[in-house]
Amino acid sequence: MIEADAEDVERITAWLEHDVGGRVVHIEPQARWRPAWWVDLERGGELLPLCIRGDRLDSPSAFSLEHERTFQTLLWEQDIPVARVYGWSDNPKAYAMDRVPGRDNFDGVPDDERRSAMENYVDILLAMHQLDPAPFSDAGIVRAARPAESHLVGLGHFEQRAYRSEKRRPDPFLEFALGWLARNRPQNPGREGPIVWDAGQFHHLEGRIAAILDLEFGHIGDPLSDLAALWVRNPFIPFGDLSALMRRYQERSGDKLDLDAVQWHFILWSLSNQLEFHAVLADPVPGTDYMLNLHWCIETNLMALEGIAKVLGVMPAAVEEPQPASSGYGPAHRHLTRSLEELSIEDPVARYRTRKSVRLARHVERLDEVGARVVAADLEDIRRLTGSHVETWDEGEAELEQLVLADDGAHDRELIDVFHRRLHRARMLNGPSGSWITQHANVAQPSL
Repeated sequence: MIEADAEDVERITAWLEHDVGGRVVHIEPQARWRPAWWVDLERGGELLPLCIRGDRLDSPSAFSLEHERTFQTLLWEQDIPVARVYGWSDNPKAYAMDRVPGRDNFDGVPDDERRSAMENYVDILLAMHQLDPAPFSDAGIVRAARPAESHLVGLGHFEQRAYRSEKRRPDPFLEFALGWLARNRPQNPGREGPIVWDAGQFHHLEGRIAAILDLEFGHIGDPLSDLAALWVRNPFIPFGDLSALMRRYQERSGDKLDLDAVQWHFILWSLSNQLEFHAVLADPVPGTDYMLNLHWCIETNLMALEGIAKVLGVMPAAVEEPQPASSGYGPAHRHLTRSLEELSIEDPVARYRTRKSVRLARHVERLDEVGARVVAADLEDIRRLTGSHVETWDEGEAELEQLVLADDGAHDRELIDVFHRRLHRARMLNGPSGSWITQHANVAQPSL
């Protein structure tokens, strides 16, 4: 969680009691990377449990918090199961909504209950996609100039607001993937509707969806992108048989799904982490969950690259893990990691912050063990590909990005091999060999 001071708590309390009405009897920050608070509000003799959602502070979003609040309010008014919005705060920027029951994963949930919840979720997505987009666009929700361009509007906002305007350093892989997406845009016959875009986030209860959550990327776009987002998220929160869910959507919509377009959206949505966190990884701000952001980026970048490789019929070879080298600095790194791991902290927010530091210390320890070998291997790949004589990491990144920007797809297959090796080496630097943060999930492609 980004640091929130006592003044924020006082402001939120005063705002809720004045605008929403009642008396705040409990407020506590969530132990996470984004400012948010749990609140119990006593009103009219009843206790109203609320969630206060604050604005991103470490990285820009594709859309504003006000846009998110408006989109969620409109869905609630159209009987789509989302948390009811109660009010808006200018300082700090935040909005209040119901705290919904249920859980956000399927750990230990029987298969039939999970299947029921996911079928309900797909039905809700379809109902949302079929809503009239006019009231949304009239309220200021982002919409493409023409329905046939609905699949591009989200990417345009994300690329410009979160990446181009904040770019800090060369990002050759992201430029490669964005270039590939631009050269391989699918034909859109006019699919358009309100979409979550970051689909797969919800609370479920007894085989039904209690509420769709995290609507910050909602806009009027191509409904197929929501199906692609389920595909991206499935390795982390297993949803069950995605092919069966897609067939359900197809049958109930009455339209044949364009799986090539879903694949394109899968690659696009896999890039969302790198688009969003490019700047904060290059120049972290206080409170940034650096390792979580890095892990997300590497994992989903690999998904995007594997999606492109599948389209092109490329099968990159496995990447050998570098052997650790001893270092005179190793004892200090190990001692720092152990010292942080041994801290016993009861407060959940303080415990979360300490955990961030443990992960970062393990990453730095791993950099000491194999970082030099990874950089040397990356530079050698760049020299072979470009024929240049780059000697430093900075020179290599700039040289590789220049090649990508000038290439226009001529060396896609060679670049896939290079980026495949680079991303897997980066994955191996996340932490100790074999730890969860170094794992890469296999993504099974759905079919109809």
